[in-house]
Amino acid sequence: MVQIPKPPAPESLAPRSVPTSADVARLAGVSRATVSYVLNNTSAVRISEPTRRRVHEAAREIGYVPHAAARSLRAGHSRTVLMPAPSFPAGPLYSRFLGELQGALGRLDYTVVQYGGDGRYGDEAARAWAELRPVAVLVPGAGLGPRGVEILKRSGVRAVVTLGPEAVEGAHALLMDHEIVGHRAVRHLRERGHRGIGVVVPAEHGLEVFSAPRLAGARRAVRDTDAAVTELPLAYDEGAAARLAARWESLGLDAVFAYNDEYAMLLMRALQDEGVRIPGDTAVIGADDLMLGRLLRPRLSTVHLELPSGRDLAALVDRAVHDPGAAPERHKVLGAAVVPRESS
Repeated sequence: MVQIPKPPAPESLAPRSVPTSADVARLAGVSRATVSYVLNNTSAVRISEPTRRRVHEAAREIGYVPHAAARSLRAGHSRTVLMPAPSFPAGPLYSRFLGELQGALGRLDYTVVQYGGDGRYGDEAARAWAELRPVAVLVPGAGLGPRGVEILKRSGVRAVVTLGPEAVEGAHALLMDHEIVGHRAVRHLRERGHRGIGVVVPAEHGLEVFSAPRLAGARRAVRDTDAAVTELPLAYDEGAAARLAARWESLGLDAVFAYNDEYAMLLMRALQDEGVRIPGDTAVIGADDLMLGRLLRPRLSTVHLELPSGRDLAALVDRAVHDPGAAPERHKVLGAAVVPRESS
């Protein structure tokens, strides 16, 4: 039997040596310690700007990337900030906030990793997050209790920060009470003379953490007045909006706070298709102050939300990482202001 020799592997498929910090040092003409100081943003050692540029250029030229695990071993902790994916559909406002936060943490030499939702909740979710050994965990919404905070801290997490309506024992908290959003929106409608006010409550799972307090705030705004609030369950779907619009006349409403701008735009289009005049027959107001709402005709009134800046939250994380034994900070961070436009 004649054996046919195999052709040599293409050069592109041959294993390539992984560039090291020693390679960067040789190319830049500096010591390995200098490479480490520069690429790890060490502030304790002064390195001239030309040297820093040479090191960064050499690292880019040979494709060197610092080893995160090795850096974590030297520091005694990782630089990873874990942010579990929210249980609610993330809209444009939240996405912008997350992008700003990632940028601010990156400038402080942290890496934000978003943990995809896998159905785990409470202590079970905390154990899954702890397995990744992050230095900090930012938890949006509800779902983490004192026991979960303890699990995370015992695994080496230095900072646990929650973003929601209530503080959790042992964790720093950015308190975001959405009741103020519903209260401001409905008070605006009531001051404009409206008395039959609908409040859209999304049917989508996960949004109740926002919709329930917004409905409570709306009801508080009409307390001890001659106005009344009617709860309007609505799925984010054209068919559902059309069905609600079809029975609008029977509801006897002359205004609606539609939860946010996206639901407001959905419902406003359905009402207009049904012949309801906006704002002549029904005034409409949303929340979040999205650009698209300004492009509608009539332009959409809204509640502008003032979220915490990514820079401030990153600074809180950094403080907590450097002083894990400090008492938890509590900050009320959600502001709300009505932006009146043509639709109300």
